[in-house]
Amino acid sequence: MITELAVERVEFTCGQCWHHWSVDFDVQHYRDDDGGDWEYFSHDGIGAASPYTSEGAPPCPQCGRHWVGHLVARRLVPLPTGESDAPRSEVLDRGTHRPDRHEAPLLTGSVQPAPRGEARP
Repeated sequence: MITELAVERVEFTCGQCWHHWSVDFDVQHYRDDDGGDWEYFSHDGIGAASPYTSEGAPPCPQCGRHWVGHLVARRLVPLPTGESDAPRSEVLDRGTHRPDRHEAPLLTGSVQPAPRGEARP
């Protein structure tokens, strides 16, 4: 069962060339049937290792070295509550419901330079 959905902005500072950048990751917290808690990361809809570990550290866009990131901001995505008075729209026919969403371009989670004055050394 998904227990939390969030978008996390992760900031990186390259220790080689000192380039600062940030990347937004989608994060799902999940509890399995045995009560274990799991965390799943994705970037632009593609599964990714945790950017907070050396295995998931992305390469610096300037020099290619890998650096572990740190969390600078997060936004929770509300989970459906199942309450009858919660805002929702019933989907009567999946095949014809908002067909434009299938052709819409994906929002990018591309690398962004860190904002000036907010980067950490």
